Amino acid sequence: MIGVRANTCIDSTVRYAAELGYEVPLVNDAIGSFRWDEMKATLEISAPNYARSILSTKDLIASIHKIGA
Repeated sequence: MIGVRANTCIDSTVRYAAELGYEVPLVNDAIGSFRWDEMKATLEISAPNYARSILSTKDLIASIHKIGA
């Protein structure tokens, strides 16, 4: 999951996807918010409870290459 408004749009979308049974990775350097506190709350408090993983863009690309190999 990537996008803007980490503490509202991203947070609720990942949570709802998890409730539906999807395993959603959250890309921590491809989301944004208006304030650092909003990002910190999402990445350190909320998302670890329901995101499959929280990883960087570099790690996501590496994992895709492993799947394709």
